[in-house]
Amino acid sequence: MLLVLATAVSAQAQRRAQPAITTRNAPVLEQSGFRFRDLDRNGKVDPYEDWRLTPAARARDLVARMTLEEKAGAMMHGTARSGGPMGVAGVGAGYDSAANRRLIADVKVNSMITRLGGAPAMLAAQSNVLQEIAEGTRLGIPVTISTDPRHHFQYTIGASVTAGRFSQWPEALGFAAIGDAALMRRFGDIARREYRAVGIQMALSPQADLATEPRWSRINGTFGEDADLAGRMVTAYVEGFQHGRSGVDSGGVLTVVKHWVGYGAAKEGLDSHNSYGRYASYSGATLDYHVKPFLGALAAHVGGVMPTYSILQGATWRGRPIEAVGAGYNRQLLTDMLRGQYGFRGIIVTDWGITNDCGERCRAGAPAGERPSFADVAMPWGVEDLPKRGRFVKAVKAGVDQFGGTEDAPVLVEAVKAGELTEARLDESVRRIMEQKFALGLFERPFVDANAAAATVGTDAFRAAGLDAQKRSLVLLENDGALLPLKATGANGALRVYAVGVDTGAVRRAGWTVAADPSQADVAIVRLEAPFQTLHPAYVFGAMQHEGDLGFHEGMKGYDEAMRVSAQVPTVVTVYLDRPAILTPLKGKARAILANFGVSDEALLDVLAGRAKPQGKLPFDLPTSMDDVAAQKPDVAHDLPHPLYRFGFGKSY
Repeated sequence: MLLVLATAVSAQAQRRAQPAITTRNAPVLEQSGFRFRDLDRNGKVDPYEDWRLTPAARARDLVARMTLEEKAGAMMHGTARSGGPMGVAGVGAGYDSAANRRLIADVKVNSMITRLGGAPAMLAAQSNVLQEIAEGTRLGIPVTISTDPRHHFQYTIGASVTAGRFSQWPEALGFAAIGDAALMRRFGDIARREYRAVGIQMALSPQADLATEPRWSRINGTFGEDADLAGRMVTAYVEGFQHGRSGVDSGGVLTVVKHWVGYGAAKEGLDSHNSYGRYASYSGATLDYHVKPFLGALAAHVGGVMPTYSILQGATWRGRPIEAVGAGYNRQLLTDMLRGQYGFRGIIVTDWGITNDCGERCRAGAPAGERPSFADVAMPWGVEDLPKRGRFVKAVKAGVDQFGGTEDAPVLVEAVKAGELTEARLDESVRRIMEQKFALGLFERPFVDANAAAATVGTDAFRAAGLDAQKRSLVLLENDGALLPLKATGANGALRVYAVGVDTGAVRRAGWTVAADPSQADVAIVRLEAPFQTLHPAYVFGAMQHEGDLGFHEGMKGYDEAMRVSAQVPTVVTVYLDRPAILTPLKGKARAILANFGVSDEALLDVLAGRAKPQGKLPFDLPTSMDDVAAQKPDVAHDLPHPLYRFGFGKSY
């Protein structure tokens, strides 16, 4: 055995050069001219410390050294605590070191989501704080730091993080509108470099769900309703972030494709973060269509998969009904389909909070007069009445490797000691988790350079690339009388622009004059957002998410202003489509209509001025009316009976 190991090490050494080593307190050993971190401080290079071995071999050795408590801790994907009023959610400008020390050193958690915002150098320094705590643990296992998307325009806690200094790009829908896989890959490569610079190694993205139900509140994070287009974008996204299509490496960011599978068929568009929206509705054999966008990610060796919260009502697989539980508890979806049929070998990490207790406020909302609280949030759909330990056991037996949004490691320890799970089953999951850490190079280089982070994140080149993508993603729907591109001059000199929702300073920088009233303007530019309702304010996510009606109506402030202005002056309207809005009332009133999926004023005005051209095509159908929406099936793509604009529609100059 020793001869085999020595031969393997020798072969690896011939193929690999000495990697960079960063350390704070762990000793560095020298052997055969190479340097290694002595993470367990025993004075020798153990196999798990030997970077010449494969990640798989190192993971096997490390797991054999871990206690049951350390294994259970590794199967938690917790939240890095921040200071301030939202510290439990991790939102803030700096970490609570004492709270994180308890999680890392005592509970043995070594995967954590960060929701910090702020300057790149600060983010990098704060990542190093977590890694220094981890370096001081018994085996020195580094922390994998994850994040929700950070490079876009919409910010909703639990789904995305404000862009801050990171380069800013359109939402995923904007990339789908452009339809350029090479651009998608380039974005992933830029985001990869920005993430690694600040110490983030895992992206809880991309969202491969299909937007087949127009009312659904999470459409903005998808690549639209077409499985082939979404599949191309998802594949390129994974390749860009993971630094190729052979699996993640020491320069890459591990991607977690989500949400396996069928989330987009949300019943009545209601989201399964909420008990009232826990069902995805299937009318026939359409689940395979929702699987298609995931297949390219699997072919590109995506590192992780996140199951959906939803119960797939009416769906079948291989002619059998799918169990009426969320996917995190569903062996058919995780073990039989994902691992068995499709051969996935990475980690399965649940969405956040599936093992939490769902009490009365979780099920029925906060009582009248009281504000909903994140303390009420839980998504254990289909197993609400199981005890917490029973939920953990069922999820592990279904195929889960890691639990998102919880640090309840002692519950897993109790389950093993009670004979409800075997320690060998935990070993399977922990080996997968550790293998990814080794592949990411975290055991050699967990610390990052704060000065380098400041020089890498949001460079002029990265920002320019994001700005160009914003411009390209605009979809020109109407241009009556060739109003666009706008001329530089009007009837009395420089073009006079009346702006609604657009920064007047940006208008001046574009070379135009700002009009104080539409009656004094040559043209008006109006920004609108897709309509929505807040139908469930008693629920945390229901209070934040956009639900219900997609149509513009009198009494909507922005819409009323657009109607008033368009009656006086030629008007350009751009609508932010986080959902497929009904634009019927705007057609014939606004002279030009553009759909956007996240665009800055600078990018928008460059396109309106003709310095760039709109190149986007709609990534979904736009309905004519709510009757049109009611007539479609939530699980079926391209089935609006009378769309106002079809998928793929888009004009240019």
